[in-house]
Amino acid sequence: MTKKATPNRFMRFIRALGWRLAMILVVFLAGYMTWVDLSIRAKFDGHRWAMPARIYARPLELHTGKPITADEFAQELDLAGYHKETRLNRPGSYRRDGQRFSVVKRSFAFWNGLDPMRRIEFAFDNGHVKSLRDHRGNKITFARIEPALIGHIYPNHQEDRIPVTVSDVPPRLIEALIAVEDRYFYRHFGISLRAVARALYENLRSGGVTQGGSTLTQQLVKNYFLGPERSFSRKFHEMAFALLLEARYEKEEILGAYLNEIYLGQQGGHAIHGFGSAAYFYFNRPLTELRLSEIALLVALARGASYYNPRKHPKRTLDRRNLVIDVMLEWGYISEREATVARSEPLAVTQDPPLGSTPFPAFVELVRRQIARDYHQRDLRTEGLNIFTTLDMRIQRKMEHAIASRLPLLEQRAGIPSEQLQVASVVSDIQSGKILALVGGRKPRAVGFNRAVDAVRPIGSLIKPAVYLTALKQPRKYTLATTLHDKPIRLRRPKGNIWTPKNYDGKIHGQVPLITALAKSYNLATVRLGMALGVPKVLRTIQRLGVKRRLPPYPSTLLGAAALSPLEVSQMYQTIANGGLRIPPRTVLAITNAQGIPLSRYKASVIPAFDPGSVFLLNHALQNVMDSGTGRSLYNRFDRAFRFAGKTGTSNGLRDSWFAGFSQDRLAVVWLGRDNNKPTRITGAGGALMVWGDLMQSITPQARTKPAPSSIEWRWTDLRQGKQTDRGCPGAKRTPYLAGSAPPYSPCQ
Repeated sequence: MTKKATPNRFMRFIRALGWRLAMILVVFLAGYMTWVDLSIRAKFDGHRWAMPARIYARPLELHTGKPITADEFAQELDLAGYHKETRLNRPGSYRRDGQRFSVVKRSFAFWNGLDPMRRIEFAFDNGHVKSLRDHRGNKITFARIEPALIGHIYPNHQEDRIPVTVSDVPPRLIEALIAVEDRYFYRHFGISLRAVARALYENLRSGGVTQGGSTLTQQLVKNYFLGPERSFSRKFHEMAFALLLEARYEKEEILGAYLNEIYLGQQGGHAIHGFGSAAYFYFNRPLTELRLSEIALLVALARGASYYNPRKHPKRTLDRRNLVIDVMLEWGYISEREATVARSEPLAVTQDPPLGSTPFPAFVELVRRQIARDYHQRDLRTEGLNIFTTLDMRIQRKMEHAIASRLPLLEQRAGIPSEQLQVASVVSDIQSGKILALVGGRKPRAVGFNRAVDAVRPIGSLIKPAVYLTALKQPRKYTLATTLHDKPIRLRRPKGNIWTPKNYDGKIHGQVPLITALAKSYNLATVRLGMALGVPKVLRTIQRLGVKRRLPPYPSTLLGAAALSPLEVSQMYQTIANGGLRIPPRTVLAITNAQGIPLSRYKASVIPAFDPGSVFLLNHALQNVMDSGTGRSLYNRFDRAFRFAGKTGTSNGLRDSWFAGFSQDRLAVVWLGRDNNKPTRITGAGGALMVWGDLMQSITPQARTKPAPSSIEWRWTDLRQGKQTDRGCPGAKRTPYLAGSAPPYSPCQ
């Protein structure tokens, strides 16, 4: 009995152990599958429909007579992603014949309605639009080229994507994808047993994981939930995720996620995910405009974007692309003729891919800040807003080129180590306050410290116009001919020490007319004037010019010891250039939702901050800065008919070089300096003014021709005496005054 009982007890033990192990396995699998399910639902539901806000540059609006050359128009088309082609058979293409263009315009939903796709004939003559006609030859009064996409507001990650839906994607792309990557996609339940068996055999034979046998669903899991490493455990996770993903979601949902998540390239630290982004990355075109050969290339990349990188391995990529075309032909998706044509076409990828998530990071960052005041971050990330901005890409590129070509020369001349001199610049439209271009550093594509917005530096003599405007608002006491005393002054600081400012040239100039003191940037005359006016009164003028930052109420502020950012300086000079009308700088024109319905129009708010007469006098003095003062070197390369107005600025120790100046239509502010605050040994006239001049030479500014306000009267004046005189007298200058404020008459001496 004892001998028989022993085997029975052993078997019962084995069965009990088996049941326990089975129960443990069931509990483990149940827990594991629950974890997989929760992981899928948390990430897939929470993220797959996120549609980022899209940020666009300004559209190009054209009408008969608009000042723009044929070359500039060609530049605009290139920047908007148009392609020069012989045959105009798809949107986004153009043909040029000298001064004439044939353009197949894309359909685009603007804030005021849909502009349909159509062909337009443009003619140019003498730097202006001569005519606009449709394809039938009928005259058109107005045409608009859709803006370029310049960025997104998307959840924080280092990925670059343009989300698409299945309905957005050309049917041939889906056909090619299914035929090449997963021909049984619509039949399997997440994994293909035949593919798994084949891959398992190859892996066992090689002694490692060399083949995946993955379906599209498994590829999505790998990109979305897991990682690129190859191991048996990861393969097990991949299959479990794929099974539950298929059980919970429809095929179209899975396919849509795959189209947006598949890894298709790399640029520096940015991963290119999804076919929408890849179309721009490789062809600089929307997905809907791609040819069959281009679609086949993108599908070829799904097998391995690094291995089949068309820019590094063109022969290998061409073979893979042609294989995709052959498979499409085999499955009957395309005809023999279509396959032959597609195989004969070159890869045609752009030589240089678009840079990063945005080519203009400093400008896009400012856009984000400004709209964050009006929209919740969640809406900006998920609602698919369309943000139309003021960025003029042509001016932006011109500014970048001016910086890139000028800074090395300045470094060499000043003995600054290469790449040490930094820069920031803001260009705006005077009448509207639109920011047309913004550069935050000498490497404008680099994401990082935005010096145009956040570099708060001593502005030097750029502050002086506020001192003189404060005086000119009091015409009974001060005119452009008023005599100021440029002589030493000693002022006690709050801590008890004595401040003794000096002129930049180290000289004392005695009695000088007010207009000359500003033109020559005399420090002693300016400090004496500011102290007579009162520092608090000057600070109030600065605030009314649009500067919100609180500046220290000390005499040294009168010479620019106070610090501002280039954007704040731009606001200050915007009010001056616009005749006393203050318009806050703006980067946004309009916002629409994902359906193209307008949500907001950002109209300029115009605030009359100063009497136009006193500002006209100041602008006349700033024009004199350029004619005979610290900015006079500019006219070595410009005709004096431009009548530019502006002011140079240099901080103590030659650490900061500034210039703020304007034409009839454009205001530009330029700052140069070093991030470590070491001296640059460059003055405002010797540095920032040079960059400013390079920019203005390239953008064809308009000459200043603003008429004087009705409150202005002109008198011939002997500025040395500060008296009216006769026209023919030596040294007589035609000088503007507010009505009734001209000095007494004195005959020729």
